[in-house]
Amino acid sequence: MGSHRRPAQSGLDQSARGSTVYVLSALSAVATAATGLTAAPAGAAPQDRPSGTRAEVDRLFEQAEQATEAFNKADERADKLRGELADLQDSVARGQERINTMRGALGSLAGAQYRSGGIDPALALLLSSDPDGYLDKASVLNRVTARQAGELTELQRAQRDLSQERAEATRKLVDLERSRKAVARHKRTVEDKLAKARRLLNSLPASQRAAYERASRGGGRDGIPDLSGAGVPSSGRAAAAVAAAMSAVGKPYVWGANGPSGFDCSGLMQWSYARAGVGLPRTSQAQRFAGRQVPLSEARPGDLVAYRSDASHIGMYVGNGQVIHAPYPGAPVRYDPVGMMPVSSVTRV
Repeated sequence: MGSHRRPAQSGLDQSARGSTVYVLSALSAVATAATGLTAAPAGAAPQDRPSGTRAEVDRLFEQAEQATEAFNKADERADKLRGELADLQDSVARGQERINTMRGALGSLAGAQYRSGGIDPALALLLSSDPDGYLDKASVLNRVTARQAGELTELQRAQRDLSQERAEATRKLVDLERSRKAVARHKRTVEDKLAKARRLLNSLPASQRAAYERASRGGGRDGIPDLSGAGVPSSGRAAAAVAAAMSAVGKPYVWGANGPSGFDCSGLMQWSYARAGVGLPRTSQAQRFAGRQVPLSEARPGDLVAYRSDASHIGMYVGNGQVIHAPYPGAPVRYDPVGMMPVSSVTRV
């Protein structure tokens, strides 16, 4: 670095440099003072921190909702596997009982054959005091032998079937255990996201926390919006489902629940349509394919409105640009504008 050192300055140069430094320092002080007039006081929280916290809470709620739908899917699969496994185990038990009965019958036939055929048939006929009677018995024994062969073939077939059913039951049991682990994993994810969201909400000042909890993702309503002229449902079952969803307004959001005292988003749709006699799948991703998809501009009361590209949230259109849905933990079932989030599909059941 020594080769870049500048030559010593003359006294005049040093004086000029001193003046320059003084002027620059003065300008810097003025600029700093001017900046201080508009800058936030030292130690004050950034103005966008509360809104950033609210955005993070929304993000956590969204992730929790996605994990909830994954939980619902895994739980639904586990329920299905439990039913299939129970049916298989019943079938295996019945098959084993049948095989035991067949073995007993074959044992009796084998004993009778052994007792009657202990000597050479020609000698038995020669020594018989009643040759005609012996021939009748021999004919019966031949029929018994043919029947025994048929029973043995059927027994072997039943044993193969039972072996296959047992192998299938073992596979179902492995699948069920895998599904149970998936349920537990998704449950932990949901609980973790919700706990983080609650901690962030609790970190906000009380007034901001209350404002957040009153607010919707899209400006929710505490009361019933004007639904006059909302349009006619596409069917009687859609009308019954709308009536059921309306009756659930005010019920709490409970993740993984499908009524009647609490709901998650897809649970509310499933429960509402069940009141109309229609069985819907458990998850929002499956519900969007539970009927015919229509444009949002043609939505009618009772149609299912799925949100986000992954359909991780779902609500029911009730007319006049409104949906009923279960928003997120802490927010009860309520009305919200249909455009509160990006719409991915509208399904007419």
